[in-house]
Amino acid sequence: MTSIKKFQVTFDCAEPERLARFWCEVLGYVVPPPEGFATWDAFKGSQPSEQRDSWFACIDPSGVGPRLYFQRVPEGKAAKNRVHLDVRVGTGLVGEERLAALEAECARLVPLGAVHVQTLYDGNDACIPMLDIEGNEFCID
Repeated sequence: MTSIKKFQVTFDCAEPERLARFWCEVLGYVVPPPEGFATWDAFKGSQPSEQRDSWFACIDPSGVGPRLYFQRVPEGKAAKNRVHLDVRVGTGLVGEERLAALEAECARLVPLGAVHVQTLYDGNDACIPMLDIEGNEFCID
């Protein structure tokens, strides 16, 4: 029998802290300071200037979801994501009730900087593709 492995989801990005804080708002995650430091500012102050702000991480406070790790990279996003997150707010809902739940979440995220790409709805199932603040695709479903 294979054991279940813990994993984290890593984002290559331009501004790790800014993107991490966006995803904290989306998912209800929190940003504890790195191990051995009381605050992120204390950690940043301990780093050489060229490494400062090179990464940031956040976690699910319930311990269920994976850790999200954001690392600064020099190149920008060049193509469609091959992997994306689905933010599941309509689980168990169908039809107009599902669509309303997804549209409400979309309306909450747009003021945070998310971009509404389109609404896909076939009368029963719905999905709303979006972009985060650095242009990474994700879906509300």
